[in-house]
Amino acid sequence: MTATPPSPFIGVDSPLDARQQQVVERVSAAEHASIVGLPTDHPLDPKRRARDEATLPELVAQPDRIRETLAANDEDLDELAALIARSEVDRVFVTGAGDSLAVAIAARQVLEQMLRVPVEPVQSLELAYYGAPLVTERSVVIALSSSGETTRTVEAALMAQHAGALVVAITNTTGSTLDVESARTLRLRATRVGWPTQSSTTALALLLDLATRVGVLAGVPAAEGLRRELAAVPELMEHVIATTEPRLRAIAEREQSAGTFLFSGAGPSWGSAIIGAAKVKECTPDHAEAIQVEEFHHYNSLKRGEPIWVIAPAGPSVPRAVHTASEAKRFGGAVYVVTTEGVDAFDAIADEVVVVPALAEALSPLLTVLPAQLTGYLLAMAQFTTAEARHG
Repeated sequence: MTATPPSPFIGVDSPLDARQQQVVERVSAAEHASIVGLPTDHPLDPKRRARDEATLPELVAQPDRIRETLAANDEDLDELAALIARSEVDRVFVTGAGDSLAVAIAARQVLEQMLRVPVEPVQSLELAYYGAPLVTERSVVIALSSSGETTRTVEAALMAQHAGALVVAITNTTGSTLDVESARTLRLRATRVGWPTQSSTTALALLLDLATRVGVLAGVPAAEGLRRELAAVPELMEHVIATTEPRLRAIAEREQSAGTFLFSGAGPSWGSAIIGAAKVKECTPDHAEAIQVEEFHHYNSLKRGEPIWVIAPAGPSVPRAVHTASEAKRFGGAVYVVTTEGVDAFDAIADEVVVVPALAEALSPLLTVLPAQLTGYLLAMAQFTTAEARHG
């Protein structure tokens, strides 16, 4: 029996050359080893607990890491923005997996507003294996991977390189495969001892900053105002972390035994919802699912007793998100809403409403993602305390 290759990009039918195929083989082997080393679902797994505990200080430090990342990339951002502004770009693909894909979704609105071309957040396998015919010399492909070694993301970058597109890496790792294979690189200033937090928000901040710089050069009327708002975001993030953590801790203690946790959002907030579900899956042994606000209504999406976090800052999704919250209550669920100051539509429906400062919806994921991240960490800490009491 012939062994199945780890990728369709390996073999005689591959569109990649021999060097590129060797790159794919190398990163595939390394990625498999890292997956095998993930913690177990044992309630007191010391490896998982150590990683969970390392998550909080990294989460709290995100505003500073964003400041450092934007400052360190200032010159590169200017050069890249100028290159994009003067090029005849007809389409942008932002690609990654896991939290990186969620970041791409969260950044899409600003990128489209500022670049004035279609912007597609695409899971890296989908772009690498199915999207190749859409990528041309006029495309920009922005590939996100903190390690710079995520196999499918490297493959997407290599495919785009083969097509002649401008390939931009956003990575935390200088000298990584993604860094080396990309024409331009924006480098994160993030630590990742715990589960990913800083690598997500610094990448999002870079994408938003890049977009507004292009917008200014292109004369987009809203660009200057968005740049001013973005500059104030790190301070707002500090406020959100400090003010929401106590309430979220109480919610986590109350909901720790639910077993399944739902997160819902639309538009840019869909990215925050995906990250919220990811933090629960990483930090705890439980199930978590992200579901779009509209999709919630096409199934019995929530079962009695399950909690849902509805992420709906001021914007066009609020009316449908109100319906989502109402239906979740009708199904017998517990409803927690993350929204912005001035939105009172959820007050009579939700079990609790967590409010973050008012901000342009296109930038709001940098704030709404924080309660989502904190929820996963705090659920894990509540569960460890309970497990210790049970197991002595």
